[in-house]
Amino acid sequence: MATSSFRGTSIGAAEGMFEADRNPGDPENTYILRPVFQQRFRPSVIKDCIHTVLKEELANAEYSPEEMHQLTNHLSEIIKDKLKELGYDRYKMVVHVVIGEQRGEGVFMAARCFWDADTDNYTHDVFMNDSLFCVVAAFGCFYY
Repeated sequence: MATSSFRGTSIGAAEGMFEADRNPGDPENTYILRPVFQQRFRPSVIKDCIHTVLKEELANAEYSPEEMHQLTNHLSEIIKDKLKELGYDRYKMVVHVVIGEQRGEGVFMAARCFWDADTDNYTHDVFMNDSLFCVVAAFGCFYY
């Protein structure tokens, strides 16, 4: 790291501030513009995680309009917590859960995002039983 002296106080080129103004316990900026290869958002790994949660939570579930609000919130929280456990520290995770009654009708869903195609990604999974269907979409956006 290059430093220069200015009237007895040195300034570090990397820090951008006088060393006298820095607190020793302050964290340093990382300025990471791309995730490390091992920490990239991997749709296949995340889809497996979502699929496991849906199988565990919805295996014997019956559609009830009064209970679906709590169930969607519960599922989104569980999935979000599981994704955090995977170690995507610099990613903002968005989990979207839709549950509907199984009546043989079709449903179309769409999402649009403005993001960096090199670092951000998404995945989705669908669960169905005789009573209900559940569609989960998980979006991962990298913090710069």
